[in-house]
Amino acid sequence: MNDFVIRFATVNGTGSASANGIVARTLFRCGVTIGPKNMFPSNIQGMPTWYDIRVSDHGYSSRKEFADLLVAVNRNSLAEDLKGVRPGGYVLFDATGSFTPPQVEGLQYLPLPMTQLALDAFPGSPKRFMLQNLIYVGAVAALLNIPVSTLQEVIRERYGKKKGVESDLQAFDLGFRYATQNFSCPLPFHIEAKKEAASDKILIEGNYAMALGCLYAGASVVGWYPITPSTGLVEHFSALCERHRKDPTSGRKRFALIQAEDEMTAIGIVVGAAWNGARSFTATSGPGFSLMNEILGYAYYAEIPTVLFNVQRCGPSTGLPTRNQQADLLQAAYASHGDTKHILLFPSDPQECFHFAYQAFDLAERYQTPVIVMAELEVAMNEFVSPPLVWDERAPDRGKLLRKASFEKRQKPFFRYTDDDGDGIPYRSLPGDDPRLAYFTRGSGHDRFGRYTEDAQAYAENMERLAKKFTLLAEQLPAPEWLTSQNKHPYCLVYF
Repeated sequence: MNDFVIRFATVNGTGSASANGIVARTLFRCGVTIGPKNMFPSNIQGMPTWYDIRVSDHGYSSRKEFADLLVAVNRNSLAEDLKGVRPGGYVLFDATGSFTPPQVEGLQYLPLPMTQLALDAFPGSPKRFMLQNLIYVGAVAALLNIPVSTLQEVIRERYGKKKGVESDLQAFDLGFRYATQNFSCPLPFHIEAKKEAASDKILIEGNYAMALGCLYAGASVVGWYPITPSTGLVEHFSALCERHRKDPTSGRKRFALIQAEDEMTAIGIVVGAAWNGARSFTATSGPGFSLMNEILGYAYYAEIPTVLFNVQRCGPSTGLPTRNQQADLLQAAYASHGDTKHILLFPSDPQECFHFAYQAFDLAERYQTPVIVMAELEVAMNEFVSPPLVWDERAPDRGKLLRKASFEKRQKPFFRYTDDDGDGIPYRSLPGDDPRLAYFTRGSGHDRFGRYTEDAQAYAENMERLAKKFTLLAEQLPAPEWLTSQNKHPYCLVYF
């Protein structure tokens, strides 16, 4: 009970992702702990794609090698997909046209003519091939004892704003009735709804959590160039800003989202906006991050707060864009050229995605340096059962930002790169605030007054001051969380 894996083996571009997500969301709403995982190709349409839902009362969410129930829609991948079903497991397959799948000893087959059912029930409908997805959803509901009313409620929420939601519900009913009439339902493994248990949890993906963190941090400018798996972060942020960053009276937008012609321009937009005082960011992945290195070096040396989200994927080169890998660690730690080092934050779940996102802006402005949030595809593009995200209502930490009013109270003149407090962090100003706060922003050699120089001593002093900031920040970054077990184990495995 509440301990099995269901795997959907479908075809990319057929609408199956929405149908599979409906099953996952319904299980969550029933109070069942789930771990949904999506594995999809990097082309637009026509390739195999898989979606696993691990059901576990223990809270396990990692992907398992073998499934208990395989929903086999893609005949082209079926022979390989059958190898991923445990002995004694079940295979729900499209039996249209008297199709017979390869027979594997120990597996139990459940023939469902989903394509034929859709053709018969919706003749001439352009949606009929999409509707067959909901036919297998109905069969899965019967096989796993998923409450019909809850699943229908989720279907209405998902498709209710579109025309034809009644045909979606009809397709679901077709699959449910066929399964109850032709199979032994439910299967020996199925769910036991615990509706009250879901009330204190949310289902959220990392990209959405990071987008929320940026919104709460006060970010208002995005420069970006689309790249999987980071695109969803900016799309979610844009949607959130459309809801929350518009003047309710005039409708005027209070944010700027600029899709640049390439990654170098994107990070340039971010640095320029940050220099002007806006909280800005970009989101990219390994290949795009590589192109941003030069301007990251500029931001580091000119000491401009810069926030970047690197949602990592499989490499090298352009690699496998839709596969997970933590492949950019060294590149990010010392990104750019010469003697640079950067603040990296590593979120492990959506809750940390949210908190690290808004903390990145505080850290960037406090230390006047790039901050890189090192997310990854696994966390960013999959949904997780998470505690609710909590915002502590704190004011943003703008760091040592001199405005005209505070400068009036200052007892000494302003020079951009002097270490007045001995912590390595200079004071900064915003353009146009006051002529006395003006300075040259240089990515080339400069002294503590902001003047151009190639003097070796001035360069050494500048680099030593920059290094001093990192000695200080090591004590102020988010502390690690130590997870302890009640059980005692004789061995410990440490790996990297």
